Amino acid sequence: MILLTQRLNQAAHIGATATLSLDTRIKSRVRITLDDGREAGLMLERGQLIRGGELLADAQGREVIRVLAAPEQVSTVRCADPLALARAAYHLGNRHVPLQIERDFVRYQHDHVLDDMVRGFGLEVAVEQAPFEPEAGAYQSAPHSHSHNDHPFVRVPGHAH
Repeated sequence: MILLTQRLNQAAHIGATATLSLDTRIKSRVRITLDDGREAGLMLERGQLIRGGELLADAQGREVIRVLAAPEQVSTVRCADPLALARAAYHLGNRHVPLQIERDFVRYQHDHVLDDMVRGFGLEVAVEQAPFEPEAGAYQSAPHSHSHNDHPFVRVPGHAH
């Protein structure tokens, strides 16, 4: 089994690819199957999201693989009105939903309840298969661990972590 322990900015030769879902790309220690069927293990620095297109290598740099973001079921909200799109992103973010934010759309892992909320703002939601590359915020540091109860003067009814 190949043990992938480092990230590379570039490589002269890429020996394989691994198509991984977001749920796998947020893990630093996990067994994966390369697209050619070989087994590999990830042993990377914790707290770093693996992006589609990123290069990973073994300790010697001999085995290099390119990670591809797997298409997965997502909800995509497109809108020509930047204010309406920003409003949807605000409400989704307020629910701690990982978001992919682009110039003309926001995308999140499909959830029919969230879809209904966004439609309630007058926006259209397309459920589709697409690679999901959310903003790294929550994935680039220690896991989100604060509680609204940590703030003695702030109480958010019905909002739990």
